[in-house]
Amino acid sequence: MTYALAQPLQTAIYGRLTSDGALTALVGNHIYDQVPPGLLPTLYVALGPEQARDRSDQTGRGTEHDVVVQVVTDGAGFSAAKAAAAAVSDALLDADLPLSRGRLVSLRFLRAQAARKGAGDTRQIDLTFRARVEDDAQPQP
Repeated sequence: MTYALAQPLQTAIYGRLTSDGALTALVGNHIYDQVPPGLLPTLYVALGPEQARDRSDQTGRGTEHDVVVQVVTDGAGFSAAKAAAAAVSDALLDADLPLSRGRLVSLRFLRAQAARKGAGDTRQIDLTFRARVEDDAQPQP
């Protein structure tokens, strides 16, 4: 197994989301790799947790990453969040993302969960995508 492709995968996903016109029309530049401190916009997108599993085989090293993209709003209802979540899904579904190391074999939607957070004023949709990556670099001794 290698975790070496996690950062290149994250960079590629973030780049895809920040360059997607449909998504930025909904959330502007409020797409975060790390949520900034302080006052947040009414609607934003953030990269969330990730889980990785070994998928190496006889042909090489590979990893399967379950990556969560979060859509968060403190606006009334889920409508705006669902529109942004749909744009995230459209941007990433079967995307051919170039990685700085290795290659993306597949990227597909796995599941979504919409819920109220805290006192119920914040709504969050967690979209989980499964990425399969293969490493093309040889490990250094």
